[in-house]
Amino acid sequence: MNLPQVATSKPKLAISACLLGAEVRYNGGHKESRLCNRVLSEYFDFVPLCPEVAIGLGTPREPIRLVGDPAAPRAVGTVQRERDHTEALAAYGAQMAGALDDICGYIFMQQSPSCGLERVKVYQDNGRPSEPKGRGLYAEAFCARRPDLPVEEDGRLNDPILRENFITRVFAYAQWQQLLRDGLTRKTLLDFHSRYKYLLMATHPLQYKALGRLLGNLHQHDLQELAPRYFSELMAALKKCATRRTHSNTLQHLSGYLKKALSSADRQEMQQLIGQYRDGIVPLVVPLTLLKHHFRRHPHDYVATQVYLQPHPETLSLRNAL
Repeated sequence: MNLPQVATSKPKLAISACLLGAEVRYNGGHKESRLCNRVLSEYFDFVPLCPEVAIGLGTPREPIRLVGDPAAPRAVGTVQRERDHTEALAAYGAQMAGALDDICGYIFMQQSPSCGLERVKVYQDNGRPSEPKGRGLYAEAFCARRPDLPVEEDGRLNDPILRENFITRVFAYAQWQQLLRDGLTRKTLLDFHSRYKYLLMATHPLQYKALGRLLGNLHQHDLQELAPRYFSELMAALKKCATRRTHSNTLQHLSGYLKKALSSADRQEMQQLIGQYRDGIVPLVVPLTLLKHHFRRHPHDYVATQVYLQPHPETLSLRNAL
């Protein structure tokens, strides 16, 4: 079986420069991520950015912190609080959101007052951080203008489920960008959606049905208006992490295409491995590998198009820990 290709070239990812080992932090140091710098760098072209350096703050420098209202904090110096960098960080975030039109995702430095996506401390007049916490000002401005772009914090990528989910979304984003470059038509949009059927079944089955309904009357809508809406809803659906239950259900559906081709013993083995995966005894890669083995022996044209079977390069081994 010829599985769908995840990409013909490396997708571009923006990343906080300190995560690649650049000595751009306030203390002149870095926060190198071994995962990013030594593993993911083989699969992605990184675009390193440090907003604090970009707006003119030196290295080393006085640290900044968020203060005030967690919903609309300001970024000021920790010692010289009259030094307010709020507007500069927000403006740079807006600028880069427009300039980086060829990236397929962004990995941010966690808990940073400029780059943190969540749980960033916002200090009050009593010197204590508030609850709830805030979001880095550069990241906030960037993400507000690129709501469909897959984004994640470096620390969360240590979770195998979140890591696999993020990278799946990055490759989905890259494939959509390729579709737009090749020329969007009603047929290519429907074909794209068809390829994502089982991935959506594993992540958000209700949204799969909703997206199907959205495209059901495609001929009645303006394609250039409907396509962005479809893609936004697709990316929102894929952000939901699949579970052992939803993966098992998807594997069951796919194995149904083999019921006439397999012997009774082979069908029993397939069901046993799906059950073991559902019960947490074996990782996802075990029943999935057997399933792909059977489809190589008994090819099915529709199944061969399904992104679910290979949403990212197999050598990343992302499903070995699911």
